[in-house]
Amino acid sequence: MSAEEVAARFQVPGRLVALQNINTGNVNDTYRVISRTTFSEEQFILQRINQRVFKEPEKVMANMKRVTDHAHRRIESEADQADRIWQLPRVIPAEDGRDFAIDQDGEYWRALSMIASATSHDRINSVDHAVEAGVVLGHFQRLISDLPPEELCDTLPGFHITPLYLSQYDEVMNGTGARARLDASVEARRLTRFVEERRDLCALLESARENGEISLRPIHGDPKITNIMIDNYTGKGTSIVDLDTVKPGLVHYDFGDSARSSCNPAGEEATDLSQVFMDTDLFGGLVKGYLSQAKSFLTEADHHYLYDSVRLITFELGLRFFTDYLAGDVYFKVRYDAQNLNRARVQFKLCESIEAREAPMRRALLSC
Repeated sequence: MSAEEVAARFQVPGRLVALQNINTGNVNDTYRVISRTTFSEEQFILQRINQRVFKEPEKVMANMKRVTDHAHRRIESEADQADRIWQLPRVIPAEDGRDFAIDQDGEYWRALSMIASATSHDRINSVDHAVEAGVVLGHFQRLISDLPPEELCDTLPGFHITPLYLSQYDEVMNGTGARARLDASVEARRLTRFVEERRDLCALLESARENGEISLRPIHGDPKITNIMIDNYTGKGTSIVDLDTVKPGLVHYDFGDSARSSCNPAGEEATDLSQVFMDTDLFGGLVKGYLSQAKSFLTEADHHYLYDSVRLITFELGLRFFTDYLAGDVYFKVRYDAQNLNRARVQFKLCESIEAREAPMRRALLSC
């Protein structure tokens, strides 16, 4: 069944005018669909859910519907006091009333409303942009902070559980393939020493959760800057998108990953490590925006671990890249043989920069 045929199976008025492939995501096949009636035009997002990543699409959609319904109610109840028009994608039902459609090949599709007059960006381009990114993440977490996490499915078991990634690393290190790659690369052997020096870091957040210091809440799961929508007219953040990964977790996973991905101007694929660093000006802006929304639900212990989350999530991603390199590049897509090794180098260099800038980063967290 073609994407055009699937698009007609959702409850959107009018007839199909155009369907455009959008190649911005790394997981799902995504299309912009334009439908018109005599008097109006409707645009929406059509996506085929990648079942290699999301093994249980029904649970992904149940989470998305539960979270968006809850958030939309709160957005409406707070609209008169808000300083902007907040948006969030709406799940558009299929003809049979379900939150998805299944084609003849067993592929799952969903339809989502478009975010009006807004644009996402590949990277943060100013401190003001960083502030808005923080506001959007904090606002989304606040909206769903009173949603019981047990009402959501864990659609990605083990995601961001750093001790599990360390166990996978240890298992791969015992294989002959890893030994061959280590023997062939001085840089790879250097990275093994980097990991060994930070083993104790891996259990930091999970230990705090097990001790009852911090607790599970609903989280976004992938709050990178490309998922933050900025209003084209006001310059203010208006929405966060790509809600596949909403699930129970620690809010620290979201905050740490947002800072990691947004405040390193060089990005994840840099080849010149001298350009990789934690930009404390951007971090300060992100923190200012985030805490303007998140202070209302963060506990003192939550706040205490925010810096640690940035350091840990950065180390974790580097560990995952490095493990995949040693395993023969079986998870992350690569364009050249040592790409995952280089990605690991970037994250570990960023981790070192975060460690070197701990004092100003903690000051930024305390000043807001």
